[in-house]
Amino acid sequence: MKLASLNEGRDGKLVVVSRDLKRMTSAAEVAPTMQAAIDDWDAVLPRLRGLYESLNSGAIEGEAFREEDCASPLPRAYQWADGSAYVNHVELVRKARNAEMPETFWTDPLMYQGGSDTFLGPREDIVFPTTDGWGVDFEAEIAVITNDVPLGVSHEDAGSHIKLLMLVNDVSLRGLIPGELAKGFGFFQSKPSSAFSPVCITPDELGDAWTDNKVHLPLVSHLNGDMFGKPEAGVDMTFDFAKLVSHAAKTRPLGAGAVVGSGTVSNKLDGGPGKPVSEGGVGYSCIAEIRMIETIMNGSPSTNFMSFGDKVRIEMFDKDGASIFGAIEQTVVKG
Repeated sequence: MKLASLNEGRDGKLVVVSRDLKRMTSAAEVAPTMQAAIDDWDAVLPRLRGLYESLNSGAIEGEAFREEDCASPLPRAYQWADGSAYVNHVELVRKARNAEMPETFWTDPLMYQGGSDTFLGPREDIVFPTTDGWGVDFEAEIAVITNDVPLGVSHEDAGSHIKLLMLVNDVSLRGLIPGELAKGFGFFQSKPSSAFSPVCITPDELGDAWTDNKVHLPLVSHLNGDMFGKPEAGVDMTFDFAKLVSHAAKTRPLGAGAVVGSGTVSNKLDGGPGKPVSEGGVGYSCIAEIRMIETIMNGSPSTNFMSFGDKVRIEMFDKDGASIFGAIEQTVVKG
């Protein structure tokens, strides 16, 4: 099943979207918003599925679906916890900061609590007063939305609380990160508003591409129209989504509508850093990684961080080449 939130009001208007992303129908009689649906998920799920099946079969004509009319599936959320499931990415960006990586990072997930009150829409501009020294970077990720998760949930049981999946652009300001982390109190200014895909889906929509609580498909990123990365999301994922959810719930329950991110999708190549797409590799899901590779290979980075006018596009396709979630497409603008 595919769901979206039209950009109406603070919390959006819930609609059911056809599998091919061409049609939609209102879900107002079932739940007015995505948050209302996830609050009462078990009760509303059969009725939402009924709308979805009728829309796909043609029994409901619906109306045209336009990705540009969407807010993020949850325009704001009670919880946004972003992990770093791809430890290869963590290792590379820490090297870029000349920071050693403890061995425990391979067994105990990293996670930070991000701002969830002002998510950006999937086609909403990334607005900053300046980019000078800020190191504006995109990070292509996958995220899950949970129902209520009990305190101390086990890894084995956490997967049953994953109800929806979506894509993320977790915008990062690389130039501000070192100074913030040096204070010993974590990210804040260096992690501005994130954006999510136009559509979120139930895991069964992926078929066998959803296995072991991982998405086994490439995550595709373009920067200014050029292919930047297509790493396999199910490869080199050290911690699956159930592990991330159980980690987040170790000392607190998670409320319905909690969003938990994978961190930047990243693949290794023959045990080492990957290669750019232009050199036959699968590329990267953020600029920081290619800059680190350039530093390793050439002594200094040559790829610039994003500046005003730069555009990023993040999308995932099924095995037949059809877009699954729609596209995040954003431009950095001065404001």
